[in-house]
Amino acid sequence: MLRTTAAVLAGKAARVATRLRGGGSAMPGLVAERVDPHFLTHALSRIPGGVVVVTGTNGKTTTTKMLAAIIAAHGRTVFSNPTGSNFTRGVISSMLGEIPLSGRLRADVAVLELDEWHALQFAKVVTPTHALLLNVARDQLDRFAEIDTTARLLASLASQTSRGVLLNRDDSFVARVDGTLARDVEIRWFGIDPAVADDLPPLHEADARFDEAHAVPDVTEADGLLHPHDSRSFSVLFGGQEVGPVELKQRGLAAMINATAALTTARMVLGAEFRPETALAALRAVTPPFGRGEVIDADGQPLELVLVKNPAGFTVALGTYGAEPVTTMIAINDDYADGQDVSWLYDVSFESLRGKGVALTSGVRGYDMALRLQYDDVEVAEVELDLEAALDRLLREHPDEPRRIFCTYTAMMRLRRLLAARYALANFGEEAPA
Repeated sequence: MLRTTAAVLAGKAARVATRLRGGGSAMPGLVAERVDPHFLTHALSRIPGGVVVVTGTNGKTTTTKMLAAIIAAHGRTVFSNPTGSNFTRGVISSMLGEIPLSGRLRADVAVLELDEWHALQFAKVVTPTHALLLNVARDQLDRFAEIDTTARLLASLASQTSRGVLLNRDDSFVARVDGTLARDVEIRWFGIDPAVADDLPPLHEADARFDEAHAVPDVTEADGLLHPHDSRSFSVLFGGQEVGPVELKQRGLAAMINATAALTTARMVLGAEFRPETALAALRAVTPPFGRGEVIDADGQPLELVLVKNPAGFTVALGTYGAEPVTTMIAINDDYADGQDVSWLYDVSFESLRGKGVALTSGVRGYDMALRLQYDDVEVAEVELDLEAALDRLLREHPDEPRRIFCTYTAMMRLRRLLAARYALANFGEEAPA
């Protein structure tokens, strides 16, 4: 007990210090974990409504935010890690703002975003009651190697989950997890309504090593199927029940899939207490997380921050946003959190940017990005490696145009802080006004 209290005090002090310095969101968690290696177990061992882990390559932060909002709207006290810092230390850092000196978190349900590898480290000390597996794509090859490694990580997490696992019907790597689970674990599915699937672009990687599509079970009334109406509006079908229509603040098919996953999971966690209208009202109010399609009013013109970190995610982002003729900047870093191998840029087609070109490339790999664009005949006006200088130029030289920045994770973090200081936005980790 004394050790846990010391860890809380040390972590809170580190949290204050890092906020004053504008430092990383995981550092306070690292400090608390060093003082008490059993911090997570102690903090989460008495959460009555369960511990839900959200993981997969793309969409974790958005889905976690949606799921937490839906459950909270049903009157539950929800603990979550909204900053997108999805290592175990990031989870601890998120706790430090509200946890008492006892080290016992006061919440009804925990909804936690965890990176694919750290989800397993988490499961070694806290058994998840529910696991939501979103998708598997090639990502951070220096950390995860090939795509099969990521798939095995998710399967291992699912096998350690005690009550229920939610799987993506449309992702072959995730769907195959079905055959690895114990019979006493309840399985539910989410995906796109097969009646409209052929009219929509693919969201997941196809892999030639699978000779045949995995046969998923027939749809039940517990499974959620996305039925889009336009780029923002959709319904989710649970058997004969239609939940919707609902219009999100975030655009695109990926956001609607994330919402479908969140609705299906909330329905499982809440059981008979799930109320469709309450869930829809919560979804309507959810704003895009920092840097994930977030739109900032920059001197009277919209500036959109779009996080990109792997081929599948960048391709979906370009499909959602890329054809619009706005002024574009692309910022690519190669820090550990971004993935240090950026060869994945050559698996993305940038042809949709040919019309207006790219005003600036920036970040540590700004020249690599400019070279990649040349191969797709996309004109690049300038390369400015320094992110702050690049942002200044974008705002100064294009004052009367809508602007969009595609950026990797650490570049997004840096740009978001610069924009927060310039336009008095909510700080990272604080909820932006709806």
